[in-house]
Amino acid sequence: MKLVSMLFLGLSLYGADWLVVANKGDNAVGIIDPAAGKQVAEVPEGGVTVHELIASHDGRLVYAPIYGNSGVGKPGTDGDTIIAIDLAGRKVVNTLKFDHGVRPHCPLIGPKDGMLYVTTEIDKTVSIIDPKTFKVVATIPTTQPESHMLVLSHDGRRGYTANVGPGTVSVLDIAGRKTLTVIPISKETQRIAISNDDKWVFTSDQTKPQLAVIDTASDKVARWVSLPGRGYGGAVTPDGRYLVIACPEANKVAAVDLKTWEVAHTVDTARAPQEVIVRPDGKFAYVSSSAEGNIGEISLTDWKLTKTIKAGKTADGLAWVPAGR
Repeated sequence: MKLVSMLFLGLSLYGADWLVVANKGDNAVGIIDPAAGKQVAEVPEGGVTVHELIASHDGRLVYAPIYGNSGVGKPGTDGDTIIAIDLAGRKVVNTLKFDHGVRPHCPLIGPKDGMLYVTTEIDKTVSIIDPKTFKVVATIPTTQPESHMLVLSHDGRRGYTANVGPGTVSVLDIAGRKTLTVIPISKETQRIAISNDDKWVFTSDQTKPQLAVIDTASDKVARWVSLPGRGYGGAVTPDGRYLVIACPEANKVAAVDLKTWEVAHTVDTARAPQEVIVRPDGKFAYVSSSAEGNIGEISLTDWKLTKTIKAGKTADGLAWVPAGR
């Protein structure tokens, strides 16, 4: 315990910020020091395979659903496990196991209630987990298959899932534990993000290089934004000005200006960029490359790739762990 405490002090209180990454090809979670530009550890997850992850509010734990060995909607194993990793001890310290395969994915921490929200695709639900007991306390039906990615509104009232195969978005009433409506997007849609003021939800058409912009007041697609390639993971900058989005086929990251509704900047990246995360201070974005197993650091001041950090095989999901929490 003393050693773990010392490690935690070094990791969180006296160290810099940390970036964690789902290294799918290694069946592990990587811990990266972005300032030093290197991966400092890998934690075996004990399963196949983590796609997405999230850090607890206090920065001590990373929650990682074990999805399985397939892509969404494709044949393969159906994961039934969520793990909690102690960042200081660099080991799995808790496990939640469902009684059947659910392909758990896309964990988020509720902005108001502190609950852990995880998409559970096979059941067409979002599962709500109490982090203190690490047990499922409720579920919300999405009414759609392949509810893969999730965002929560900043007031904690609404959830939105990107339902890949149906090409829809489910709008969830979090408190009421129900689906309010389902929004048609295209034959296939992927990933999802939300504006800082909760007015807009963004998801990418996978049949064309275009971004759907959903008006959350009407729950309808308000406009389409052309992209340099089909979009994937995206994140909004802290000032609310840009949606920074990966375009895997184009090997680029694009910045959509949320005032003009046009792509204002593009940055060349490593092959097959997947996930984008923006640093809380708004200075840099980080993008994972599944093809090359690295993380690109992009300056949001001059829109240039400033650093490439070697991660693990098939690097995908990202989460940020601020220092001193």
